[in-house]
Amino acid sequence: MRTIRFPKTVLAAVLAGLLAATSAGSAATRALDLPARLTDQEFWRLSTELSEPNGSFRSDNVLSNEMVFARVLPMLVQATKPGGVYLGVGPEQNFTYIGAMRARMAFITDIRRENLHVHLMYKALFEISADRAEFVSRLFTKPRPANLTKTSSIADIMNAYWDAPTADEKAFAANLQAVQRHLTRTRSIPLPQEDLDGVATAYRAFYFYGPAMNYSASLALTRLGGGNAATYHDLMTQTGADGAPLGYLGTEEKFLYLKELQQKNLIVPLVGNFGGPKAIRAIGAYVRSRGAAVDAFYVSSVEPYLKRAGTFETFCESVATLPMTDASIFIRIGNINNLIMSGADVPPPSPGAPRLGTYQVGVLMPLRTGCR
Repeated sequence: MRTIRFPKTVLAAVLAGLLAATSAGSAATRALDLPARLTDQEFWRLSTELSEPNGSFRSDNVLSNEMVFARVLPMLVQATKPGGVYLGVGPEQNFTYIGAMRARMAFITDIRRENLHVHLMYKALFEISADRAEFVSRLFTKPRPANLTKTSSIADIMNAYWDAPTADEKAFAANLQAVQRHLTRTRSIPLPQEDLDGVATAYRAFYFYGPAMNYSASLALTRLGGGNAATYHDLMTQTGADGAPLGYLGTEEKFLYLKELQQKNLIVPLVGNFGGPKAIRAIGAYVRSRGAAVDAFYVSSVEPYLKRAGTFETFCESVATLPMTDASIFIRIGNINNLIMSGADVPPPSPGAPRLGTYQVGVLMPLRTGCR
């Protein structure tokens, strides 16, 4: 066999070309990755461009009512891998799911712009608070008890703030100023006055109700109802079968993980109707453009409302456009009858399951086939 010999200059050119192609390929791959962080401008542009017009719901939903972590979180951890993308709806319960699955990026959408205001408030509080005790102090405008440390249990933290007096109006005004200053100056987010007012309204609700607030807490500051509905204290102190805390404030490590995501602008709140034409599809297009898939989509108990509104089919069509894998899942929370109607295999309640408020269960279902 004849051996073909190329001049060294030709070989050098070929090798250089291969290296350049490899380098370009690597650069292209990097360009498709989920961002390591977003600039403040990218964060706000993404929130704005993915959003739909403001809508309304029958309640303000500044706080969840889902005492289901003991069942849902072990399944979520088993079903997902760290570093994925999370979609969710509603207020603070999202933080627990994001932390449990160790998501790399999250989008939280809600039909009400007021929910975006709640999440902007949370964003600032995460970023300006050094630890959980300071975070809860700022959240409810209560002076920090001297005995609380970074190693305090969440039960001790919530019990301490349950008994702590609420600070005066001057302290609230100073805390609100710190929140708004962080968003507009430190973060340079160009919030219009309407959104600044919305953040102030949301923050005042937490000041007004304190850790005894429940699902019936209103931005209008009406009297709490809900009978024995779960309070903020109840929600934060949920534990697993082994007694380990489950909520996003359960350990300092969980809090710091979420704090870092917030600092990197990787928890993006936006306005969108699940039955609308844009938000879900726009989120999916962005995630696909980064070469990623949606790992978990927390829909809470929104779907029965979509069915009553006649927009459920539009929702399912939007879900079908999301980038997903066979492992991608819905996280559904609701009463047994609604979940059975959605095709979920709902087991009976486990011994010792919380009985606060309306009995609820949580299930995971495949995102690819679970919309029905």
